[in-house]
Amino acid sequence: TGVPVSVLLAEAGVRGDAAWLVAEGADACRMTRSVPLDKALDDTLVAYGQNGEALRPAQGYPLRLLIPGWEGNISIKWLRRLRVVDRSYLTREETAKYTDLMPNGAARQYTFVMDAKSVITRPSGGQRLAGPGFHQISGLAWSGRGRVARVEVSTDGGRSWAAARLQDPVLPLAHTRFRFDWRWDGAETVLASRCIDETGDVQPTRAALIAVRGTRSSYHNNAIQGWRVARDGAVENVDV
Repeated sequence: TGVPVSVLLAEAGVRGDAAWLVAEGADACRMTRSVPLDKALDDTLVAYGQNGEALRPAQGYPLRLLIPGWEGNISIKWLRRLRVVDRSYLTREETAKYTDLMPNGAARQYTFVMDAKSVITRPSGGQRLAGPGFHQISGLAWSGRGRVARVEVSTDGGRSWAAARLQDPVLPLAHTRFRFDWRWDGAETVLASRCIDETGDVQPTRAALIAVRGTRSSYHNNAIQGWRVARDGAVENVDV
């Protein structure tokens, strides 16, 4: 729940040379991000509530910027100031932290949209399967480009994939729950999921992501997440 930035700026007035919105947080590091004005005027909110109550402190009370479809770091928590300016501010988070040095030496800057992503939440790290037999794999998928079109699950470390069931409603720019029925034979294996959104964007393997973006892209990691299931049912994190 919140007030559209477009409403606030209509009340305040915007100069003709305005091109960016700079949002500043009240946390100790003063998290600050530059947002293109077109996006700010489109669907960006200054949020004050969630799930029928005021924002909780961990979610940015009393105010938080909310930018649908974009990476969460740009939705500034504990919002203290909005500035309308004619250029981006090249803040710490936009230079030292959320800019990727590519394998060819070029800088990949202003990565805004959340890529297709999914993760199995059950079973996942720290959990344990009771034993061989039938289990339901479940998790969440999302994309900043629109709706989740399909989620595929692998129960053999990525060698083969099968479609999971999507739980309604499947909405754009929202988490989508998926489920997959699996019979475990008791052998060690690796479980993984991958998301395909309605634009055709496919969640990559870690190796494929590194090949394109290099090893310094941890801030924009949407690689496939795998969970190793040991013979005793213990589940732990593993790269797929």
